[in-house]
Amino acid sequence: MKPEPSQPDPHPPSRPPVDPGQIVIRAARIDDADAINTMANLPGYRWGTLRMPHQTPETTRKWLESRSPGDLVLVAEVEGRIAANGSITRFLGRRAHAGTLGLGVHDDYQGRGIGSRMLREILAMADDWLGLKRVELTVYTDNSPAISLYERAGFEHEGTHKAYAFRQGRYVDAYAMARLV
Repeated sequence: MKPEPSQPDPHPPSRPPVDPGQIVIRAARIDDADAINTMANLPGYRWGTLRMPHQTPETTRKWLESRSPGDLVLVAEVEGRIAANGSITRFLGRRAHAGTLGLGVHDDYQGRGIGSRMLREILAMADDWLGLKRVELTVYTDNSPAISLYERAGFEHEGTHKAYAFRQGRYVDAYAMARLV
């Protein structure tokens, strides 16, 4: 579906990939809050998330400060600039074998390999360090670049959430996807 003119283009034109040697993935720090907040308020980044417009830096800082010790929160830097962030939150109790994944890429870096690199790192942590059997996510049904990325990484469609979220004046559906190892 083509976005309406008032919407950001969720699928930017092709740009050259970023040299993998320029991508530094590391744990997010509290002092990253302002850069993460700026990125999360960009229209293309926000389009694929549940975030509201005009998120405050304080909200982002509180989110970073309130993470559980077992949560994984990463950022990808390119030439010292935060280009993406991603996280995996492990469930507790009888669902301790599973976690939920979140991933977002700065508007300037979408379609340039940053999301793929970040996803590989998050899944390596899930597999090699957290021992997760199941990684879950939700993705809007009209976000074809993200869906393709997740499918390439082994995620499968498990269902569709109808009217999952309200985005720019209308309800949108989302796929439930998961990867089991």
